Amino acid sequence: MKCILVTGGAGFIGSHVVRLLVTKYPDATIVNMDNLTYAGNLENLRDVASQPNYRFVKADICDYTQVKKILTDFAITGIIHLAAESHVDRSITDPFIFARTNVIGTLTLLQAAKEHWKNDMDSSLFYHVSTDEVYGSLENGGFFVETTPYDPKSPYSASKAASDHFVRAFHNTYKLPVIISNCSNNYGPYQFPEKLIPLFINNIRHNRPLPVYGKGENVRDWLFVEDHARAIDVIFHHGRIGDTYNIGGFNEWKNIDLIRLIIKVTDRLLERPEGVSEKLITFITDRAGHDLRYAIDSTKLKTELGWTPSLQFEEGLEKTVKWYLSNQAWLDNVTSGDYQKYYEEMYKL
Repeated sequence: MKCILVTGGAGFIGSHVVRLLVTKYPDATIVNMDNLTYAGNLENLRDVASQPNYRFVKADICDYTQVKKILTDFAITGIIHLAAESHVDRSITDPFIFARTNVIGTLTLLQAAKEHWKNDMDSSLFYHVSTDEVYGSLENGGFFVETTPYDPKSPYSASKAASDHFVRAFHNTYKLPVIISNCSNNYGPYQFPEKLIPLFINNIRHNRPLPVYGKGENVRDWLFVEDHARAIDVIFHHGRIGDTYNIGGFNEWKNIDLIRLIIKVTDRLLERPEGVSEKLITFITDRAGHDLRYAIDSTKLKTELGWTPSLQFEEGLEKTVKWYLSNQAWLDNVTSGDYQKYYEEMYKL
C-alpha cells in the first residue's frame, strides 16, 4: 500500500497504529485523519509528527465531500477505519452521536472508497476495526468466535454492529475489498482517562473514589494496545479479503479483581503500602444493560496469521501504570482540556 489513510489516528488505538506504520513502513505515506473531538489528541503523536511519511488532516468522517477530496488528493490505496465514539456510558446518555459517527461516518467512508476505487478494486483495501461488544454477553461460558451471532446490548455496540453490517454489505453488493476485526478491551499508554484503567490509576494517585459498577463481577478480556496495533498491521497486510478476525488477549479478569491489582501495582509504584488504596473502592448502581462477560477466541488469527500477544497481563499493566505515573503532565492536560490547544498552536488555527 503506497498511501494508507488511518481514521481516528489521533485517538488511543489509532495513535499506536499510526506510530507503528510510520516507523515500520518509511516508503509508505501514512495519512492521519481525525476530527479532534474530545478523545483525539495530537500530542499522542509528537514523536512521529515530523517524519516525512506522516501527514495529518483534520476532517469529519461524516462529510462526504471532504472525505472524497482526501482520498483523491492523497491517492489513498488503503483505509484503516478506527474513528468511532467508543464509551458505553456516553452512548447511554446520547445515542444519536454514536449513530452519526459510527454508522453514518462508516457509510460515508465506504461510499467514498467505492467511488474512489471503482476502477482499481484489486489493489485497494477497506479495513474496519470493530469491537467484541457486538456479540453481546456471554452468560454461560464459552468464547466469542468469528461466527458468533450479533446481539448488541448498548447503543454503542448497536452502532458498531450496524457499521459492521454496512461494511459486509458493501463487500457483497459492490465487491469492495474489506476486512473486519473485532477486538477485546484495550489498555495501555495514551488512553483517555474516562476508561477504567487510566481513570483508576489517576484517581488512586489523587486519593479519589474508585467507582465500581454493581459488585464488580463483570468479566472482560484485556489486550495491550501495542499488541492490538501489531495485529492490525498483520491483518491489513496479510488477512483474507472479505474475512473477519477476532483479536483478544487470552486474558480474562473480573472487574473487582482487576481493580485490586491496579491498586496493588499503583500503590507500590507510588511507594505506598500495597492495598492501602482499597479504601477508595466505591460500589455504585450498575450500568443499564451491563454485559456480564466478554471473552474472545483469537485462535483463527494465531493459526492463520501467526499473531499472539507479546506481553503477559501483569507485565503490561505494570508498564501501563508506570507510563501514566511518569506522564502526569499528559494526564493533567487531558483531564483539564488543555491538550486541545496543541492543535491550534501546532497548525496556527
